[in-house]
Amino acid sequence: MLVCVACQADSGNRTILIIGDSLSAGYGLAKGESWTTLLQNRLSAKGYVYQVVNASISGDTTGGGLRRLPRALQVNTPAIVLIELGGNDGLRGTPIGVIRKNLATMIELSQAVDAQVILAGMAMPPNYGQAYTDGFAGIYAELANKYEVALIKFFMKNVALTPALMQADQIHPNAEGQPYLLDNAWATLEELL
Repeated sequence: MLVCVACQADSGNRTILIIGDSLSAGYGLAKGESWTTLLQNRLSAKGYVYQVVNASISGDTTGGGLRRLPRALQVNTPAIVLIELGGNDGLRGTPIGVIRKNLATMIELSQAVDAQVILAGMAMPPNYGQAYTDGFAGIYAELANKYEVALIKFFMKNVALTPALMQADQIHPNAEGQPYLLDNAWATLEELL
């Protein structure tokens, strides 16, 4: 049996690692309905030879993602890391400084292995208070500018306030909402391919 070592090395560097929470883990969806699966399908249909590795866990926080990221980077050797975390931190009232530090460290770890980084921006509902919601929303643009990484301004754009695209909990997008999440990610991701 012949093994193409160069092919293996190339395929290892053609990985898009998604590290996120329930929005990317496919919470409440049937297998194959998540935007991450739709992303793999779109990449293939457009002739991009990338493998999507979804390392997302429902309920995860930036702290959890930070603990898991070094191993995920080592195992997958990604060309691109898409970080979709922070929403659960915000809903728990985690201090802005802690969220910022965790995300910054995740960016630094990813850049240290020469991966391009995409931050998926999140927002908090107004009932958390103006100072917190503004501070939370500002984290993503601030870090994107500081580290010169790509930014999805608001990952839930055109989905979050549309009941028909949300599950009964009005927190998680349903199957009909997933193509919108894909489009939100794709607009930024395609520039890096």
